[in-house]
Amino acid sequence: MKKTELFNEHGFKDLTFSNFLVHESEFMKVINFNFRAGQQLPVHSHELEGELTLTILEGEGEFLAADGATMPARTGDILVSEIAEPHGVRATTDMRVLVTIAPPI
Repeated sequence: MKKTELFNEHGFKDLTFSNFLVHESEFMKVINFNFRAGQQLPVHSHELEGELTLTILEGEGEFLAADGATMPARTGDILVSEIAEPHGVRATTDMRVLVTIAPPI
């Protein structure tokens, strides 16, 4: 087993969002993204098969789609998506997001 105290291990940056590789194996990848209010991970996709989750650990913002659609993203919300489906995140408050990708890219 492996334990990571994420809030102690990984903080925020003022100029851009910050990311921290929590775990990587042949089965999955887990990344923590921290966003200051107003920062975002632009809409993007990956030409791979698999799924991803975006879990809001703290804060509020929006999940972003390629067609300009948005969905509220609040603490406790989880977005599940195909990796190839365009996705992004925008923070309206300081926000911590945990991304799980399976299989890892």
